[in-house]
Amino acid sequence: MGAAGVGVDGYRRTVTPPRTATGSATPSARGKGRRRGARPSGTELLAAAVGAVPGGAERPGQQQMTEAIEECVAGGEHLLVQAGTGTGKSLAYLAPALTVDGPVVVSTATLALQSQLVDHDLPRLADAVEPVLGRRPTFAVLKGRHHYLCLARLDNSTEEEPEDTLFDAPAARPGGGTKWLGEAGRLGKQIERLRDWAEKTATGDRDELDPGVDDQAWRLVSMPARECVGATRCPFGQECFAEASRARAREADIVVTNHSLLAVDMLADRHIVPPHKLLIVDEAHELADRVSSAAQAELVPELIDRTTRRARTLLRPETAEALTAAGDALAVGLAEAPAGRLTAGLPTPLREACTLLDAATRSALDAIGDVKSDDPDPVRKQQAKAALDELSTTAQRLLEEADHDVAWVEKNDSGSRRALVVAPLSVAGTLATHLYDERTVVATSATLALGGRFDTVARALGLDAPPPAPPTPAAAALAARTGPGRPAAEAPGRRLAGDVTLSAVVPATEGPGWRSLDVGSPFDYARQGILYVAAHLPRPSVSGLPEAAGEELLGLVEALGGRTLGLFSSRRAAQQAAELLRARTDLPVLLQGEEALPLLVRRFREERASCLFGVMSLWQGVDVPGDACQLVVIDRLPFPRPDEPLAAARAAAVDAGGGSGFSAVSVPIAAVRLAQGVGRLIRATGDRGVVAVLDSRLETARGYGPFLRRSLPPFWYTTRPEVARGALERLAKS
Repeated sequence: MGAAGVGVDGYRRTVTPPRTATGSATPSARGKGRRRGARPSGTELLAAAVGAVPGGAERPGQQQMTEAIEECVAGGEHLLVQAGTGTGKSLAYLAPALTVDGPVVVSTATLALQSQLVDHDLPRLADAVEPVLGRRPTFAVLKGRHHYLCLARLDNSTEEEPEDTLFDAPAARPGGGTKWLGEAGRLGKQIERLRDWAEKTATGDRDELDPGVDDQAWRLVSMPARECVGATRCPFGQECFAEASRARAREADIVVTNHSLLAVDMLADRHIVPPHKLLIVDEAHELADRVSSAAQAELVPELIDRTTRRARTLLRPETAEALTAAGDALAVGLAEAPAGRLTAGLPTPLREACTLLDAATRSALDAIGDVKSDDPDPVRKQQAKAALDELSTTAQRLLEEADHDVAWVEKNDSGSRRALVVAPLSVAGTLATHLYDERTVVATSATLALGGRFDTVARALGLDAPPPAPPTPAAAALAARTGPGRPAAEAPGRRLAGDVTLSAVVPATEGPGWRSLDVGSPFDYARQGILYVAAHLPRPSVSGLPEAAGEELLGLVEALGGRTLGLFSSRRAAQQAAELLRARTDLPVLLQGEEALPLLVRRFREERASCLFGVMSLWQGVDVPGDACQLVVIDRLPFPRPDEPLAAARAAAVDAGGGSGFSAVSVPIAAVRLAQGVGRLIRATGDRGVVAVLDSRLETARGYGPFLRRSLPPFWYTTRPEVARGALERLAKS
């Protein structure tokens, strides 16, 4: 029986213990084959994998993680694992995965990690464990349907609206036949190449197309899941690349997918990802946001216009005109409404537009009717129905104005995007209901323990978490001697008796049906890096880069001679920092947005004296080990902006319930972002450097400063600028 409880978001949730590897589910033929003879353990497979790596050595944290996963699978518990950079967590979870009757599903947040698993970790693991298992384990990648070439779309596009057309109708060309639209243009050439590729590719996976094509061309030959008629009703069903990928996934030992598809699978009652008993969620700190994005919907005037033109041949003229009128009304309503969260309900013009759209889409859906096997063009009919149904559902959702939803108007600076958006206030209830049922879930990341505890992330992932326990006498005594949340070594020569530093390992937390584990990191953070907080700077109050912070940045960068990754809270601040260094130094300064990001990162890695400045996408996406990056500068604490609709709404809901929205929502968001940014410094055992935070609140804010510091690796800590500059000068000479 599941354990029930009420979370802080107000959702009643039940966490169901998963089926174990020896549960009652009927095993596949592949699983039966594995059980002949003694099956090797996860630790044995891990040892084989590590032994196959040149110079490979056993890592205690890696072994500890593997053993914990095996225990949780056998005991029917879920597991949260914080595994710091350098732990080798991929092998730590892949090895025990091969002891479970497959498939086992591994979900990642980023393409970079997915590629690492598929291109490097899994092939090497398969080679290493084949002698131990007595067979070669298999793996597959599962992506959303729109990642695969759709033969029906490629073949059947003669009557699409102009921007979605592959061909002109035969009658449009003298003498008949088909003419490629834009035959002499870039798009036409890309479509021709896609058609040739369709004859050669075995998978239809967009990522295997080299060179690639732009998004506009790919949209013409791919099919979103909601528009697919299904293999049984599609004339190309037997040749469908997306269906073939699912078939491969069902037969694999390990299936690698992404958080976005996992979220869609949960919201679609779990019929996309193949049935499995073990789910491993890597980069788990990203999961809740991906689920929230999957549950988000929007109304855009251009989408209504495109849908109307797509469905026009299936509708009466007056029905099509009603759809057009609804789109025009939405455009007018969005033009009048300011960007931001709608705290007082839908403004009258937007409410009227949604009402018109709801009525028009219902009428259109009634006119189109069901998709039948004998329809002359079931693919086109299903596309029109799916687009209309999505518009209808979103309009009704907005008109409902439910307490569990947040609505806002979104506009970009150029005015090219105008949208009415709706998203769930919380996804913890969704996760509690759909993530844990009938499977063991292992959630892992380098940043799961916020403020030195797992309970914040556990609640965000839909688990019941106990309130924090009072500190032990020893912990209280240590805190009294070192300051709240402060690493033990704050300045040169300042050590506790016996050369003690605070442990990097977070105390375990557990709740009904789950437990946690921090396996630490092989890095000696206190010896490899310094966390310097510029406590003497004024509290940041204006947007952009304050003059004092700019001078501090300049002094630090000059002390090292470049080799600096600057992580900024806004594009304006990054731009100001770049202009400052370009004006007052001769160092090469690379600014995000001036060139493609992969090119900038490569130049930063190769040009020793360079600096790379950018905004939020750099906080997680840069991996530059070695001396190319020895200074990471963060201009201010990365709290969500007041105009971020979801964060603001969630904070307001906590405030309304008598709590502190800032503490419950904004501080944990900042903790995750800050930990990710700080983590850019030490990427290997030989790395050395300084993290400089130019926001004095990390030291001076008594309420949340200690929480944020406890969320970071245990660097040697100082607030003295001369100490930081001295360390950088020594690094410059090394």
